[in-house]
Amino acid sequence: MKSIFKTIALSASMMFMLSACTSDFEEINTDPDAFTSAPYTNMLGYVITEGMQQWGTSLDVCQWAGYVSEVQYLNNYEGYTPTNNTYGNRWYNSYWGYTQLQDIIDRIAVDGASEDYKQMRDVAMLWQNYLMYNVANAFGPIPYSEAFKGKEGVLQSKYDSDEVVLKAVLENLKTIADSFANGYTSSDYGLGIGDFLFTNPAVGKGLNKDDAIKKWQKFCNSLRLRIAMRIVNKAPEITKATCEEIFNNPTQYPYVQSIDDQVYFWWQGTRPYFEPWYNNSVTRDDDGMADIFIDHLKKMNDPRLFVYAKPAKTDGEYRGYENGASLNPANIHAISRIGAMFRDNASGFSPLYKASETYYMMAEAALRGWNVPMSAEEAYNKGVLTSMAENEVSDENAKAYLEGPGKFDGSFDMLYFEQWVSMFKEGIEAWSLYRRTGFPTYIHSSISAPDDKGKVYPKYPGARSAYKGIHNDVPFRFPYPNNQFSYNRANVTEASQGIENYVWGKQVWWDTRTDVH
Repeated sequence: MKSIFKTIALSASMMFMLSACTSDFEEINTDPDAFTSAPYTNMLGYVITEGMQQWGTSLDVCQWAGYVSEVQYLNNYEGYTPTNNTYGNRWYNSYWGYTQLQDIIDRIAVDGASEDYKQMRDVAMLWQNYLMYNVANAFGPIPYSEAFKGKEGVLQSKYDSDEVVLKAVLENLKTIADSFANGYTSSDYGLGIGDFLFTNPAVGKGLNKDDAIKKWQKFCNSLRLRIAMRIVNKAPEITKATCEEIFNNPTQYPYVQSIDDQVYFWWQGTRPYFEPWYNNSVTRDDDGMADIFIDHLKKMNDPRLFVYAKPAKTDGEYRGYENGASLNPANIHAISRIGAMFRDNASGFSPLYKASETYYMMAEAALRGWNVPMSAEEAYNKGVLTSMAENEVSDENAKAYLEGPGKFDGSFDMLYFEQWVSMFKEGIEAWSLYRRTGFPTYIHSSISAPDDKGKVYPKYPGARSAYKGIHNDVPFRFPYPNNQFSYNRANVTEASQGIENYVWGKQVWWDTRTDVH
């Protein structure tokens, strides 16, 4: 009996001790010096950096844009079959980044000092919309209106058309632009060192909070211009209204007009934050310049040739190679490589928005007869001169180009060619320019043949044969990630109707070309 009572007493004592430990477990195992949640600026910096890892500069899409070409370990002959690792990661990162930024926004809304964090809130919302713009621009229809409703039980989101998404993003950016225009209180804390575009002196411009937010404001309105012009063939009334509103109201809606305003992400320069093209070159030598780009620059006697490309090692000549070729060049050292400004610096840049883009869009608006501050020729000339300055071409050489082969002839064709040249390293934007306009057009003797009347039709910019000879163009879109077919099969299957071989078939909403398949 004594043994039984001892056992009961021991058990009761242990239960009491366990109960006491359990009640204090969380307190005991909590580091009093650790953050209970990440500071806003840390989260912002991480989301921006991860976003740039995916969207900043992409050699693969620069092939589609006609800038660079593989010269060894070719993977395009069988046809630009994209891998899930590359494109799925861009999709995943964008939705992940959106939720991280939403956490910032939600916390600001309940912390009792929302006006003190208004700059942070506006920039977080801006970057959210920048991410969604990228996804819709590249993939087409995407989960959007139901994409962030997991707490409400929506685990399989419907796909909204890219028309719906891009128009919504434009409206959101207008709201954010108006918030920027309304200004901020003196007590606003700003963005902190996590603002890797403008505030952080190590990787940005090192601006104070008021100057930095002005740069974000200009970026916001410039994105509005870009997205509006992207959809011009489908929604010209929206494009016209947006362009006229912004271009004619620079006080309320300031936009990027100078090199000092343009938006570059500068990389830290230490592993794992090397500039992506530099990082690629450290262990590989797969990418040379594309022949259509080099040939065009040489034909135009364009001084940017010597900045964009290096001369071939064998003979000092500037020479490109055809994308989609079935064999390596006979001598890879006879092909030019990417210029030092763009690839040889571990702490180099990824361009988000160049100042020259503003003037090419203004020139296009003027050609369409809209009310903008410059004539088409004036805006075109400003765009060319700005692009030359962006690439450190001397004023003398820039003016000689404009007075010679670069002199504006008043055509959309010449405008689009110049815009394409200026967008070097902005692969996704240049690919999008091509999908919208059909430029650059290019006649390549090895793949073009005259019809029975002797006419030679121009071909797409990037490749010989896009998928085993079935398609005649570079990809129309990014392929949907594999995990969508695992976890959201019904909705992605419906969205995929009309898509052929992952990336062809049905074109994205704003791509109105009729001569591609």
